[in-house]
Formats: sequence, structure tokens, C-alpha cells
Amino acid sequence: MTIVIAIAAGALGLAAACTLVRLIRGPSMLDRAVALDVMVAITMGGLGVQAIATGEPWTLPSLLALSLVGFVGSVSIARFLVHRDGEGR
Repeated sequence: MTIVIAIAAGALGLAAACTLVRLIRGPSMLDRAVALDVMVAITMGGLGVQAIATGEPWTLPSLLALSLVGFVGSVSIARFLVHRDGEGR
């Protein structure tokens, strides 16, 4: 079981590194917004792997709060970009 957790943690680390590159180099604001949303999902995956590895369920409320923050952030950025470009009229 520990080898599976190590592989999952490594894959999440690699995904986070690739997403960080897109977050920094993204040519547009929308690319950076999507990268930030993916980074929140990767963080949630990491917390899930940590919860499985330790066997403690106390991480689940944090996952719920983080998913809510990620959703509200994505919707807010999308609404901001629509109104900034003038398409929301």
C-alpha cells in the first residue's frame, strides 16, 4: 500500500510542477485562472492521499472547504473576465 501512496504523491508532485509552470508562464489571464483551479484540485488530491496514508478522517472537512473555495474562485474569475471583455451586456 505504501508504494501506491508514494506513486500517487510523485504523480501529484509532477502535476503540480507542470501546473506551476503554466501558472507563471500562462499567456492569458484565463490560462492562469485554469492553472490555479487545477492547482486547487491537485492540492485536494494531495490531502486525500495524506488522509488515506494516515487513516485519519479529519482531513475531509478541509477538503470540503477547499472545494468550495475553488468553485467560488473559478466562478468569480469567470464572471470578472466576462464583464472585463464586455461580453456580459
